Amino acid sequence: MTDFQLHPQLQQDCFRIGSLALSELLMMNDSQYPWFILVPRRANIKEIHQLNAADRQTLLNESCLLAETLSEQYRPDKLNIAAIGNLVPQLHLHHVVRYQTDKAWPAPIWGKFPAVPYNGDQPEQRLARMREALGAWLLD
Repeated sequence: MTDFQLHPQLQQDCFRIGSLALSELLMMNDSQYPWFILVPRRANIKEIHQLNAADRQTLLNESCLLAETLSEQYRPDKLNIAAIGNLVPQLHLHHVVRYQTDKAWPAPIWGKFPAVPYNGDQPEQRLARMREALGAWLLD
């Protein structure tokens, strides 16, 4: 675990929310969608099946916790969860809140439109909202 480093593309594209038991929780800097990412703190892992059984279960639990929290906070029409990794090979799990009114609906969001970065205090408001909602689950 000590040689884990967040992929530079995720560092560039995301805001850090905090740490869960296994994963770093990030928010994508794209104001078009509430978009959050779990990144297990394990070095050189590209696929879920490469995690040991305990880490797989922890990742599933963290994903469900995040999905439940996003469902409560945002009331989506659909929640897209995916581990694609074609551009960023480090294992990371996207959780994207979708609405029938969003500009990409019903298509997947990946590669559909360029990101629209948050401005002003928008990201801090969203980060604070998620930190409050996750409360004791966040380690820092």
